Amino acid sequence: MSHRRTVFVVSDRTGITAEMLGHSLLSQFEGLEFRRVTLPFIDSPDKAQQAATQIQAAADNDHERPIVFSSMVNENIRNMLKLDCALNLDFFEAFIAPLESELGRASSHTVGKAHSVSNFNEYNARIEAVNFSMAHDDGIKPRDLAEADVILVGVSRSGKTPTCLYMALQFGIKAANYPLIPEDLGEIKLPQALAPYRHKLFGLTIAPDRLAQIRTERKPNSKYASLDNCRFETAEVEAIFRREGVPYINTTSKSVEEISSTILHQAKLERKVF
Repeated sequence: MSHRRTVFVVSDRTGITAEMLGHSLLSQFEGLEFRRVTLPFIDSPDKAQQAATQIQAAADNDHERPIVFSSMVNENIRNMLKLDCALNLDFFEAFIAPLESELGRASSHTVGKAHSVSNFNEYNARIEAVNFSMAHDDGIKPRDLAEADVILVGVSRSGKTPTCLYMALQFGIKAANYPLIPEDLGEIKLPQALAPYRHKLFGLTIAPDRLAQIRTERKPNSKYASLDNCRFETAEVEAIFRREGVPYINTTSKSVEEISSTILHQAKLERKVF
């Protein structure tokens, strides 16, 4: 029977940063299972005491030290979570002191700076990009493609929509997507609507068996989801990419984060938000 180690993510704000860093570290330990508990907005002594009680209870129940990832600005609250019963890994404490030494100045110790909307230009860029990507999903408004930073092309269900939205939300990139449908295939050339924007195109492809699996969940027992049709569509689309010189990647085993970062790098796109 496998044993799950309890992992707490404790933050004085959303906990997003600590969650991401903690997940990256734990992913290096294969074969282990973790029970994750996120405690956001721990920004007062009372809340810190409640969190400490919860961590202590996990240690007592598991008979093993919980792992605590935290990102706490307030030193007093941070110290309240340094329990002997747990392994405490505070990202703020680990990195701020070396940075202060290197930069020659003290940090502001301001809670919530990483995910605030204090920079309204960046915030507006993010919202505008998300609105643009939602309005240009599945080729809805091809007449406005000139405004796009990048246009993702590929067969239906190859990952275009989630990638566009992720790039918009995380990087402020105005990403449109244009599905290549059966009517676009057979002539091995770009649809007329895309031809003027060849320099903005980036292709997504996917393994036919995985595509058939995804489509079957949406439309079972249909030609759309059949393996033969998926093989035909992906082969035709990849032929278009090669002939037209459109860069493309295979999304079969890639996360949306990895797909987005690859596009950002290969297309030399400049992110608008950090």
